[in-house]
Amino acid sequence: MTDINFLSQQVVELLRQLIETPSFSKEEEGTADLIEQFLKDNGVVTHRKINNIWARNEQFDPSKPTILLNSHHDTVRPNSGYTRNPHDAKIEDGKLYGLGSNDAGGCLVSLIAVFLYFYGKKGLSYNLCLAATAEEEISGLNGIELILPDLGRLDFAIVGEPTLMQLAIAERGLMVLDCVAHGTAGHAARNEGDNAIYKALPDIEWFRTFKFPAESEVFGPVKMSVTIINAGSQHNVVPATCTFTVDVRVTDAYRNEEVLEIIHSHVNCDVNPRSTRLKPSKIDKNHPIVQAGIALGRTTYGSPTTSDQALLDIPSLKIGPGDSARSHMADEFIYVEEIREGIELYIRMLENIV
Repeated sequence: MTDINFLSQQVVELLRQLIETPSFSKEEEGTADLIEQFLKDNGVVTHRKINNIWARNEQFDPSKPTILLNSHHDTVRPNSGYTRNPHDAKIEDGKLYGLGSNDAGGCLVSLIAVFLYFYGKKGLSYNLCLAATAEEEISGLNGIELILPDLGRLDFAIVGEPTLMQLAIAERGLMVLDCVAHGTAGHAARNEGDNAIYKALPDIEWFRTFKFPAESEVFGPVKMSVTIINAGSQHNVVPATCTFTVDVRVTDAYRNEEVLEIIHSHVNCDVNPRSTRLKPSKIDKNHPIVQAGIALGRTTYGSPTTSDQALLDIPSLKIGPGDSARSHMADEFIYVEEIREGIELYIRMLENIV
């Protein structure tokens, strides 16, 4: 199947079916079934684990490097501002409306079309591995992270998220830190105890003012923000503990573990990361896939939003049809023409390297 216009029509119809099938995170069985059946109907051998579907090109050669084509089919729940049925996949004035149409249904079906375009081609210098994954919206454990061991060696990834088909060559990582400063309780009137709030203040000030030595060319410095603080139970008791939460946006200049080590070496409070899974990601601007996009008039930038890139340990490029500004909005939509143009641009980029 190599006609781009026909492929576009086919996958737009698939996207309409996906929109009409609720697929909230951890509840993606229906859309996984649709994707699996669509690929099988097109002669593709598929694999499945829970609600993740993946497949490899027909001429897969283990001696060749492999490109991962990944996007997700779960959605957030519709917000209260919807004026339309979020699962009514209507096309009006060139816009396909519905929950998940833009984030990330348009990207997903475009990558499926691209995979089908290359599926049976011989003589490719790269393998292609398509993965339609679950639980992206909640960074869940049963999404892409679950199947990475099954996918084998991967050399780099194209992650489908709405970027107006511009090249997101870096993405911030995220760590949320729960911090505890310890003191000793006492009566406020008798100058007793060791006030945990006062113990916390120097550490909070450090989080506010510290500058990490290395800075990202794309994002600049790592950003840390104290966002929640709790201490005390009543006015006349010196608090024994003061807890506070720190939001840390890690750039591609560091690994999460490196940032955490620096923090531990500078503060006196207990610091407990909720997770270090959501890593910063990047791909070299001179990478062939990035250069292929630049040659086609695309621009590079750093993405402030988190995606499944954060769970990959390989170079990855985030690019896809649609606009990130429409993600999670009421009456979400994607232009049908964006999908066709996205398919064409993905193919032209890949043809320059495969």
